[in-house]
Amino acid sequence: MKIVIIGGIAAGMSAAAKARRVSREAEIIVYEMGDIISFGACGLPYYVGDFFQDPNYMIARKVDKMREAGIDVQTEHQVLSLSSEQKSIEVKNLQTGETFTQHYDKLMIATGANVIKPPFKNLDLSNIFTLTKMEDGQKLKEIAMKEEIRDITIIGGGFIGIEVVEAMKNLGKHVRLIQRSSRVFNRLFDERITDLMQEELRSHGVELILNEAVKGFEGENTVARVETDKNTYSTDLVIIATGFKPNTEFLKDTPIKRLDNGAVIVNKRGESSVTDIYAAGDCATVPHIVSKKDVYLPLATGANKLGRVAGTNMAGGDAVYPGSLGSSCIKVMDCEAARTGLDEAGAEAAGFICNTVFIKDKNQTNYYPGQEDIYIKLVYERESKIILGGEIFGKKDAALRIDVIAMAIKAKMTTTELGFMDFCYAPPISKTWDPLNVAGNAAK
Repeated sequence: MKIVIIGGIAAGMSAAAKARRVSREAEIIVYEMGDIISFGACGLPYYVGDFFQDPNYMIARKVDKMREAGIDVQTEHQVLSLSSEQKSIEVKNLQTGETFTQHYDKLMIATGANVIKPPFKNLDLSNIFTLTKMEDGQKLKEIAMKEEIRDITIIGGGFIGIEVVEAMKNLGKHVRLIQRSSRVFNRLFDERITDLMQEELRSHGVELILNEAVKGFEGENTVARVETDKNTYSTDLVIIATGFKPNTEFLKDTPIKRLDNGAVIVNKRGESSVTDIYAAGDCATVPHIVSKKDVYLPLATGANKLGRVAGTNMAGGDAVYPGSLGSSCIKVMDCEAARTGLDEAGAEAAGFICNTVFIKDKNQTNYYPGQEDIYIKLVYERESKIILGGEIFGKKDAALRIDVIAMAIKAKMTTTELGFMDFCYAPPISKTWDPLNVAGNAAK
């Protein structure tokens, strides 16, 4: 049995490690374009912001350790094409330029995603960055920490953009965030929660520019100005965080079914539409637990879990991925936000007739120091009251309550049951009626 994995970051190495545990006899080969594997890119904004100094903290597995485990890891190798009929791939050694053909019995595509770069004018000026790879973070941190770099412009108000805002504020910079739509996290969070996010950003001195589209950049050799459809802003450095697109261009002439954005469509076993070809991670879909649809959710949690399932099955085991809720969270300066499941638009698109409830409560008792506001939204089926989704916003540890809602959705719990769920209570930690109880009881 020859298992070939394209991509050695989260999903790919999770699959390789599990496949080796399932089968000691299988030959496992991993081709990775970069020079490191098992790299946790989620830590990049915090490395850039100097919350920690050693970039090796972001590496979960080293190449030599994986080779010792019997996994043939080949870094700086790019897969150029795939022939499902011949069960082979064309590989280029990026160090030597040599190309060769590699045959497989089972193949996994774990090629991740890259930042979408809109066709901005003068994109080749220096001091314009994206943030997906280790070298991106190292170069950006080196430049950003210079005293003469004072004015930072971030393009894009999603997860990476907001995390980089905090990073640059931690370095003492003036930070400007430009978002093309009317709010950050456009359509991902309830407007009432994005209003709170924007208020929090502005309270920390972030210059928030909404409803403006970046057209391009100006400068001699180094970026000096950002031009939008409405204004021009002086800047010393730009970070582009405008979303991701799966790295699957090399599959365009194959019969593998993909979404319009290029993500490989897979089932709960990690199998693509072509026999013996699997996929997982930011280049693939995941099955959604509630909507039952194949959705694109580029999250590290799903990548590792579906990668493990695919690795099991490629090596002859039998595993099923139960699906994703898209559970995600974000730190917004001194606040936290989290979401899981479906919002009302997603619920309606999936055929549900739903209601919502939105509450403002307190995280703990008022007589112990540290009481803060907490906001909770629930989406639930109108007749059955079964919970379909939720969102939370508040200060420290508020986001962790989203895990309760995720479990409630998986268990098909109703808002009534949530209202009387027996949560722990102590004055410094909670209230006798937890905010989640209050949200459940407020649902009509």
